[in-house]
Amino acid sequence: MRCPKCGCTESKVVDSRPSESNDAIRRRRECVKCGTRFTTYERREEMPLLVIKKDGSKETFDRQKIMRGLVAATVKRDVPLERLNALIDDIESYLRDHGMTEVESQEIGKLVLQRLVVIDKVAYVRFASVYRDFKDVDEFNEELRSLADE
Repeated sequence: MRCPKCGCTESKVVDSRPSESNDAIRRRRECVKCGTRFTTYERREEMPLLVIKKDGSKETFDRQKIMRGLVAATVKRDVPLERLNALIDDIESYLRDHGMTEVESQEIGKLVLQRLVVIDKVAYVRFASVYRDFKDVDEFNEELRSLADE
C-alpha cells in the first residue's frame, strides 16, 4: 500500500474495523516515513456472477434488474425498500456462498419467490404472474389456491 503523500510502500495499521455495510474491512494506516494517515478498504475478491437467460445467452448478475421487478410487485404495498435490498443481498450471498459462478435466471426467480412469499403475499402473486408468465386466469387462480392452501 503506497502512502498518498510521499509514495512510501511501508505503513502500519493503526485501527481496523468492519465497514458500515459489513462488506469490507476498513483500516486506518500511518506511513512510517512521513506519518500521514490514510484509510484503506480490504474486500473479498468477487468472481463475476453470470446469469444464463432462457435463450442460453449470458449476462452479468444485475441487482437493479431484480429490484425493478420487486418494486413493481410491491407498488402500493407496505414493504420498505431496505427489506427488498436485504432480499437481494440474501440471494446474492446464497449464490456466492454456494460457489455458483453461473446461475439460470429461472433459479433466481425461484429464490426471489421463496423469500417474497414470507414478506408479502400480494407482492408474491404479482411477481409470480410475471415470472411464471401466466397465460390465462386459470393459471393465476391455481397459484392463488396453492398459496391459500399453505
